[in-house]
Order: sequence, then structure tokens, then C-alpha cells
Amino acid sequence: MKYKIVFCFLLLSGYSCDTKVTSKEWVVENSVLLEGVHPIGIALRSGEIWLSDGDRNRLVQIDENGELLQTIDSLDRPMHIATDGTSLFVPQYGKDTIAIINGGGMTVLSVPDSLDAPAGIGVFKKEKAVADFYNNRILYFNGSKWINFGKEGKSDGEFYYPTDVEITENNIWVADAYNNRVQVFDKDGTFVKKFGGDQKINAATGIYLSETEVFLTDFENNRVLVFDHEGKLKQTLTEGIEKPTDMLIKDGKLLIINYASGKLTTYHYSDLQSQP
Repeated sequence: MKYKIVFCFLLLSGYSCDTKVTSKEWVVENSVLLEGVHPIGIALRSGEIWLSDGDRNRLVQIDENGELLQTIDSLDRPMHIATDGTSLFVPQYGKDTIAIINGGGMTVLSVPDSLDAPAGIGVFKKEKAVADFYNNRILYFNGSKWINFGKEGKSDGEFYYPTDVEITENNIWVADAYNNRVQVFDKDGTFVKKFGGDQKINAATGIYLSETEVFLTDFENNRVLVFDHEGKLKQTLTEGIEKPTDMLIKDGKLLIINYASGKLTTYHYSDLQSQP
């Protein structure tokens, strides 16, 4: 009688010995050579893929096959770029400025203090955040005023050369490059959390956020780490990756740029099924 009861419960609960457990995982699709480009940053402006080519002091627009479509020259070591959909925001590491490029030409973002080798910028609506590399701090504009936070160090809220930054609805996310971690802050600059420090990262140089995941480049270890928003590691991507610097998602595909190989590597999200 006991076994019949158990069997009935399993049927009611929808269980089957043949049921497959489905999960999703990023799977490599291809890599294409970016002829003559060693990319550092990537941004998506109205469907256009733009890369910063720091070695050649320029921005380039490419298609998904890596073909060069147009070039913007006369920059000074452009780094991790961003866009508001209309303008491109370009940290110039060699000139200590943030260039703003749109159809009207090039202007310079006004900041309240001197930058020292800006390495990355994040843009969210009217908000902007700058990773000020040698000053070991973040400058953040909330739409009406600027604040700055951070100093050199290894404690919570301190940086050892921040390289990239992203803004979401409630938080500011920083690739704290040589502390080998991600740090998260609220929009008053108050430390919220950190993660990645237990993954033996060697230079956390680029960060990108989707609605559910955080992507972090582990430059010297030739990999991209995928976390959930709480900082739990979900996946490690290594195939087709060599000195990765940045990434983004376009049309459901993850595009990763590789500085050393000069390649664009594409991953897609795949359902993986396994027996329970």
C-alpha cells in the first residue's frame, strides 16, 4: 500500500522518470578576425557595433562578421566606451578627457575635477560614471550633480586601478581591475557588496550587465566569468577567448572582444538537457 501512495504522489506532482532538467548556458558560436584592430571597448549605438582601437587611436564600426564599416580617427588611446543611443562617450586615456561623438562632431564631457587616465565610462539615461584609473576613484553624475568616491586600497570601497564601470537602475558596478573583483555601490557612492575575489582573477578589466547576469573579463587568464546579480558564479567562458577586454549582448548573442588575437568571439545561449 505504501508504494502505491508514493506512486500516486509522484504522478500528481508531475514527476516522470523520463523528465529532463533544462538549463541554459552560453555556448561558443564562432570567432572572426578584426583586421588590423586590437579592441579595448565595445558599445552598441542604435544597432551599430563600435569598438575602441587604442593602439591606433581610433574608433571603428564593424558588422557581426568583423568587417570594417567606418573609422573615427584622431583620438588619444580610447578605452572602454559607452553610448546613450545617440552619442558615443569615449574615455581618452592619453588625453585625460571624455570625448562625446555624435552627428554634430566631437565635444568634451565637462567634469568637476581633473581626470588621470580615464579607463571606462558607464551611461544610464542622464547618468554617467567614469572609472578614473590613476586616481583610484569613480566620478558619478546623477543627472543634476557630480560626486566622487573611492581611493587607493584593498578594503571595501577602495580601488586598485578601476578600469570599467556600469550603471543600472539602483547601482554602480565597477571592474576593480587589480583588486581582481567587482565592487557594487549605491548611487550615493556607498559600498553595497563585492564578488569575484575567490576566483583567482588576474586583471578584471571589463564589465557588462544584462538583466540577469554580470560578465567580467579575466584578462590575463584568458576567460570571461559569468555571475548572477548576487555574485554567484554561473559559468566560465574560455573557448575562443584570448586577453578579453569587453563584451555586450546584441540580438541575444554575447559578443566578446579579444585584445591579443584581435578577434570578435560570439556565444549564443543554449538549452542544455540532462536526466535528473
